Amino acid sequence: MIFCVEDDTSSRELMIYTLNSAGFDAKGFPESTEFWKAIETETPELIMLDIMLPGEDGIEILKKLRSKAATKDIPVIMATAKGTEYDKVIGLDTGADDYLVKPFGMMEMVSHIKAVLRRTTPKTAKNVLSTGKLSVNLDEHSVFANGEKVMLTLKEFELLRIFMENPGRVFSRDILLEKIWGTEFYGETRTVDVHIGTLRTKLGECGEDIETVRGVGYRMEERH
Repeated sequence: MIFCVEDDTSSRELMIYTLNSAGFDAKGFPESTEFWKAIETETPELIMLDIMLPGEDGIEILKKLRSKAATKDIPVIMATAKGTEYDKVIGLDTGADDYLVKPFGMMEMVSHIKAVLRRTTPKTAKNVLSTGKLSVNLDEHSVFANGEKVMLTLKEFELLRIFMENPGRVFSRDILLEKIWGTEFYGETRTVDVHIGTLRTKLGECGEDIETVRGVGYRMEERH
């Protein structure tokens, strides 16, 4: 959700229309009173904030945003018709993430918003599964057991991934065949046993966590 604080009705409506067309949800506010009421119930991804507003101006709003724990990290792009170096410096020094000088194009606004969101969105943690002394990095397709890197075939890696994503769940040989080898595979369930055996061997001590459930299939117990 993008909040647009802009007192000019036509400009505000155009901004919201453009943002909606670009795939963003957006809400507009003509001044600070309605804006503060809205932010009590919803935290936007970013705020487009005009400096020249009736009553409380954009700089004062920005100062309050940066002083509150709940809002201090919300990205803010300042907009002004003045375009003076002083306004730009004051806005950025107060904590604005970017600055647009009116009149600006709507596609320019969208471009700035996307750039700021890319910069300010926290980087997601690595896609890593772990249990005990075993870890699997799904992005890098790497496996470490007892601190040592383990080289697995694609099928072995996929078997391990399924077990680690579903700790404690029992998988029959038929289900593993379907998930790993696909519905078009017509091999024997013995194929699964062979791959489980080599996977256990390669994982060493960690391979002991892959348990055989007699008459059913296999599962991996979660270790802490």
